[in-house]
Amino acid sequence: MADETLNARELGIRSRAAVTAGDREGWLSLFADDAVVADPIGPSPFDPEGKGHHGRAAIADFYDTVIASSEAITFEISESYLCGDEVADVGVIRTTLAGGTHQAVVHGVYTYRTNGAGKLASLRAFWEFDALEMVEL
Repeated sequence: MADETLNARELGIRSRAAVTAGDREGWLSLFADDAVVADPIGPSPFDPEGKGHHGRAAIADFYDTVIASSEAITFEISESYLCGDEVADVGVIRTTLAGGTHQAVVHGVYTYRTNGAGKLASLRAFWEFDALEMVEL
């Protein structure tokens, strides 16, 4: 399938697969040059100003500081709603932290928007940082 035909749901699936596989370059290649990642939306320790990570360099920094610092990340998507150029996926993300003794569990809604040319224009994660569950493994 040519990249131009990928819809937002398919791009979301590829995004999660790349994160699970630890494929930094594969994940970054899914984003348009002017894409935005907001995970979570609003101010957080990952984004103190709450403006999101704009452009490939900032998205790469987000990957390096947040995603790559984890031992493993898994996704459990229970519902998915594709509407036009966007999809909203409802589910749980489980992140095994460095050292492997704890896992952060996040319940939320994760949206992906395509730019219409086979790339992600945005990834936005609706979850409450204060509601993050920490589980001992």
